Amino acid sequence: MTTVIEDRVEDEVAQTDDAVHSSSSSSAGANPSSNGNAPERQNIRLGDQLIANDLITEAQLEKALEMQRDSGGLLGEVLVSTGALSEQALAHALASFFGFDVANLRRDNVDPAALDFLSEDAARQYVAFPVRMVDDNLYIAVAEPSEDLRNALSKASGKPVKLLIAPLSDVRWAIDSNYRALGTVAQLVQVFESVEGSRKRNVDNAEPEIVADDAPVVQVVDRILTQAMRDRASDVHIEPADDIVRVRFRIDGALKEILQLPAAIGPGLVSRIKIMANMNIVERRRPQDGQLTINIDGKEVDVRVATTATIMGESCVMRLLDKTRSVLRLNDLGMPVDTHEAYSKIVRAPFGMVLCAGPTGSGKTTTLYATLSEVSNPTLNVMTIEDPVEYVFPSINQIQTNEQAGLTFATGLRSILRQDPDVILVGEIRDVETTRVAVQSALTGHFVVSSLHATDSVSALHRFLDMGIESFLIASSVLAVVGQRLLRRICPSCKAPYQPTDEEMVFYEESGGPVKSEFFQGTGCNFCTNTGYKDRIGIYELLIMTPEIRRLVVGWATQEELRNMAVKQGMRTLRQEAINLVNQDITSISEVIRSVYTL
Repeated sequence: MTTVIEDRVEDEVAQTDDAVHSSSSSSAGANPSSNGNAPERQNIRLGDQLIANDLITEAQLEKALEMQRDSGGLLGEVLVSTGALSEQALAHALASFFGFDVANLRRDNVDPAALDFLSEDAARQYVAFPVRMVDDNLYIAVAEPSEDLRNALSKASGKPVKLLIAPLSDVRWAIDSNYRALGTVAQLVQVFESVEGSRKRNVDNAEPEIVADDAPVVQVVDRILTQAMRDRASDVHIEPADDIVRVRFRIDGALKEILQLPAAIGPGLVSRIKIMANMNIVERRRPQDGQLTINIDGKEVDVRVATTATIMGESCVMRLLDKTRSVLRLNDLGMPVDTHEAYSKIVRAPFGMVLCAGPTGSGKTTTLYATLSEVSNPTLNVMTIEDPVEYVFPSINQIQTNEQAGLTFATGLRSILRQDPDVILVGEIRDVETTRVAVQSALTGHFVVSSLHATDSVSALHRFLDMGIESFLIASSVLAVVGQRLLRRICPSCKAPYQPTDEEMVFYEESGGPVKSEFFQGTGCNFCTNTGYKDRIGIYELLIMTPEIRRLVVGWATQEELRNMAVKQGMRTLRQEAINLVNQDITSISEVIRSVYTL
């Protein structure tokens, strides 16, 4: 299968390889114990080698070559983008093709001294990560080797460079994880303390002071936000204590202490954040909310800010929203197939109400947006009232609440009803007034989706009753309730079998877990910052308002009676869904106990 396209592409690969092969013959051998010479490359092309190793098929190669002709790029990248080849498999294939070793950045220990020879700017420019120093040679992992790249890295580092090959995503991740934005915070704190010491002798510190753009406090805030984005944090907590200020990140749903700063810098940090979020920096006693937009590593990030006064000083929590992240589709949420099919049918109803229930940080907003992306089409007028608008849809009319202007969820929802809507999203049902307007909207021919803070789907119905909504109105308006949680996934890089404790086994068996001979957990590695978990997955219980459930609601049935009836009619509870993930080795028993445990 030789085509003009393939010949052209492979000629380019061969030219690159000749340069790399020349480099490897002299000084770029990847194995420290070798004589520095790469193995001789046979006169074959990369695509042929991938086919010979059964990594891709001829049809996949031909499709990739055609795509490369249309859009350009490297053959390997195109194969990965089409799903024909994984990044790990491509890295091993390139290593074999070019005669280099593969660097396992997820498990191998990184030499901190190697980072000193290549600046962060150079690492990001060349997408290269220094792994170790051996005999004055700097070993650097790259995704696309070439002689020009090796020379550029050697010039930037001032050391002889030997190349290793690693998947592109691993190289980028290693750069973000190891070049810490907080590395210079200690020096900035020293500068702040010296300046603050002299200022205290002359200035009354009763009023907060507006700091200059180049002040140490400003740079500390910027570095905290930058590191939070690199660590995939969803929230940043700045909390004053007796003699320190704690900085904690919430990563994959769990808080982790990142930094301790002297107590004196705390008010300055909060004042700086307030200025960025257009909040009142003089008012320190009342809780305040604000919002700001900042550019971090080329990404535009929305930050929601909330401050409150504690006995130790003013505490600040920032929620980070990456605007470049695409909104998930409904079939990407991780729902089981039968739950997804049932939910998809329900959200296409012409009127009624669908609720997403769960605690803070359980993914309710993501589910709501995925639902909107599913039902939105040019024939419908879709409107939202949110606080704040987290993701912008070009084809949807979105309203952001503004309490100072008198625009609350309740008043905004009333105004939406005069805008001829078909589908209405209420970001969150918080009070009785909003609940009543939402219920009336569902009863008068509109389709309403909203989120509600509750422990599960059944308790969401009782929250409506607790708000004073008549039971017959709830039974008539609500179509379904989705209860959900987010569980941390076991890190794929350090996943290993282990023996659960007696308590964990009792919980697993009581939850109806099937007989299982081997359980898994993460042992901790570079990739998951030694937590054993990487990313999260949703679990869902779908309570459909059947006639039997409606009769129980009208009769003020207990939560236990409602849950028993729902389970009898086929609903799988959050606990059952979580145990299914344990059985599939996606999460661990301890994570289920931490997040979903119910009596």
